[in-house]
Amino acid sequence: MVLSDDGAGDPVLVVDERRRMPGRGAWLHPDQRCLELAVRRRAFGRALRHTGPLGVDVVEQVVTRLAAQDQPQHSTTVPGPTPVPTVDRESGLEADGYPMSTHR
Repeated sequence: MVLSDDGAGDPVLVVDERRRMPGRGAWLHPDQRCLELAVRRRAFGRALRHTGPLGVDVVEQVVTRLAAQDQPQHSTTVPGPTPVPTVDRESGLEADGYPMSTHR
């Protein structure tokens, strides 16, 4: 997120998904809980060094959209057999069959 001008001279909080906008930025996980925590702690104002109130409506819309994209899609197909690994993970062997050691 960065602070931008809304055209009337008022600063607005803008989500910079491409990470190319100029100015001081702030990071936020695309998670509703992280957004709620940031709003409750007034983290955006501190991170962006802005003393006035900031509207988070645009940020909330983007976080909701990104969270919906990350939800696993339910498949209607019947799952196939679980693939069997070629090497036992606890065996200490690499995929090529050699022990995991720097001394060969």
